[in-house]
Amino acid sequence: MTAASDINHHPRPPVDWSAPEAVRRRGKRHAADERLRWIGIGAISLAVGLLAILIGTLVAGGYQAFVQTMVTLEYQVPDDIDLDNRRSARTLQTLIGETVAVELGNEDASARKLAGLLTSDAHFILFRHLEANPSLVGQTITFSVPASDPIDQLNKGTIQRETPEELRRVSDEEIAWFDELKEAGAVSTPFNWGLFTNGDSRRPELAGLKGAIIGSAYALLVCFLISFTVGIGAAVYLEEFAPRNRWTDLIEVNINNLAAVPSIVFGLLGLAVFLNFFGMPRGAPLVGGLVLSLMTLPTMIIVTRAALKAVPPSIREGGLGIGASKHQVITDHVLPLAMPGILTGAIIGLAQALGETAPLLLIGMNASISGNDVGGLTTASTALPTQIFIWADSPERGFVARTSAGILVLLGFLITMNGVAIFLRQRLERKW
Repeated sequence: MTAASDINHHPRPPVDWSAPEAVRRRGKRHAADERLRWIGIGAISLAVGLLAILIGTLVAGGYQAFVQTMVTLEYQVPDDIDLDNRRSARTLQTLIGETVAVELGNEDASARKLAGLLTSDAHFILFRHLEANPSLVGQTITFSVPASDPIDQLNKGTIQRETPEELRRVSDEEIAWFDELKEAGAVSTPFNWGLFTNGDSRRPELAGLKGAIIGSAYALLVCFLISFTVGIGAAVYLEEFAPRNRWTDLIEVNINNLAAVPSIVFGLLGLAVFLNFFGMPRGAPLVGGLVLSLMTLPTMIIVTRAALKAVPPSIREGGLGIGASKHQVITDHVLPLAMPGILTGAIIGLAQALGETAPLLLIGMNASISGNDVGGLTTASTALPTQIFIWADSPERGFVARTSAGILVLLGFLITMNGVAIFLRQRLERKW
């Protein structure tokens, strides 16, 4: 008699699930399941809590940069100001001090000290306003200029009035003058549009992100054009055409390794190749985009190959079966169906590139660019991460809030790009 017949003739006795041993084992399994569930809940709660702490800290430290203390006064613009000569803007400095003195009813005070309540570039701001509106020359105008950084910090409560005078940057006399201006209704705290429309400045009250935003946009444009086209082409060749041999295996291993290389290595590569060897302009968004594209290419190739593999083989077989060439099958069927995954990977790769600082610092994308000096692809520029790094390294107290605000703006861009990736995936995704 065979073993199979022995099993059939001698079946196992039924399990008594109510036995104490079975109940104990069942209880241990249920307890393990419950522990695993609570470990998962705890991990998610910890991640959400740490993210909330991060966002809360940034908001608490950076919300003040989104508002700016402004002083609004009536200025009697002189008739003899020469708008064709920028040096004549210096004559407006005395006008500003005298206007503040008149507002305070304290014409005996030093006009220079009174003008110090406002930003030291107030006369240039007023001059540029007159350049844009020459008909205002010789008239009385109402105009707002930012307060100086110490006064701005005082108004926002960062500088405490109770602090001894020798330990703060604002004297008791300046505090009294500021209180008089506030009582007169000359002080306001509107939204700080200058954070987005001004370029970088050594004065915190005037510093903005315009140059950094434009520089980041140019660099990401170059990065997208190169990494998207070259990445898709390389992935299509490796996945659809390349023979399986030791050379393609070596290429695939190197691509996977390059995806894990620290970003600073790509910065050193860009410094050695693009700047030193090819002599390209230092700090240009073109060079920054090339470096970021090198860093993004491995990820782009890996994501594109995964999207191509996700397309069912039946799509290829069906196209070939009706007489289409391999090129037609790939371009007309496979790539359109894989495009949601490719676009998602491209946007996530660009979001990662947007936050990179080290490679951009190494190629010099940390130039101080004013709002009016923002150039193109080949002129020195800065980017959002490098601008944040510059502000974080500045000693002025006003840059502390600017740094947190810059990080919030950068996070906003990253969240927006990831949101676009999710939208594209849900909008274009196909199910088989």
